[in-house]
Amino acid sequence: MKIIIALGNPGRQYARTRHNTGFVVVDTIAESVSATWKTHDKFKSDIAELSIEGEKILLVKPNTFYNDTGIAARSIVDFYKLAPSTDVLAIHDELALPFGTIRVREKGSDAGNNGIKSLNAHLGPEYARIRIGIWNERHTHMADADFVLSAFSGAEMKLLNEHTTSTVTDIIKQFAKENLQLTSHKARES
Repeated sequence: MKIIIALGNPGRQYARTRHNTGFVVVDTIAESVSATWKTHDKFKSDIAELSIEGEKILLVKPNTFYNDTGIAARSIVDFYKLAPSTDVLAIHDELALPFGTIRVREKGSDAGNNGIKSLNAHLGPEYARIRIGIWNERHTHMADADFVLSAFSGAEMKLLNEHTTSTVTDIIKQFAKENLQLTSHKARES
């Protein structure tokens, strides 16, 4: 079994915001395979179950809010007796990368990301990550907190739902086969 932890905030007011990039991507993946989201209070998460490359995959959207993602992740890892270094893949937004750029890493520091800081505190730093760039020119006119909570444009949502999700799905397939490639994908123009 593999766990895909998406970082984001629950609630409609956050649904199309940059900080919810992880949620947007896993929502699109779940929809593409007709997987249904179910709320699991004991895991403080909404979970969609699917199979990729013969491996059971849980897509996880924690209900703990972005900065406490590690609480939900720890409860799932403990319940299923999983090893973060081989069974957990986190998907999150990355302010330091241009919009749509995708980087895959097998471990690392939090680099100032509070959601990753929470995951590291609860799981340790050794779990795979997909970092999805959200930076654009608007950021130069806004504080970080305002920018990450701002909504995507229609063109950005289209790119996320098409190119980004397709690329992330391929990465998840690699992860399911335990053949994760540490790569960087440049953003496509919308």
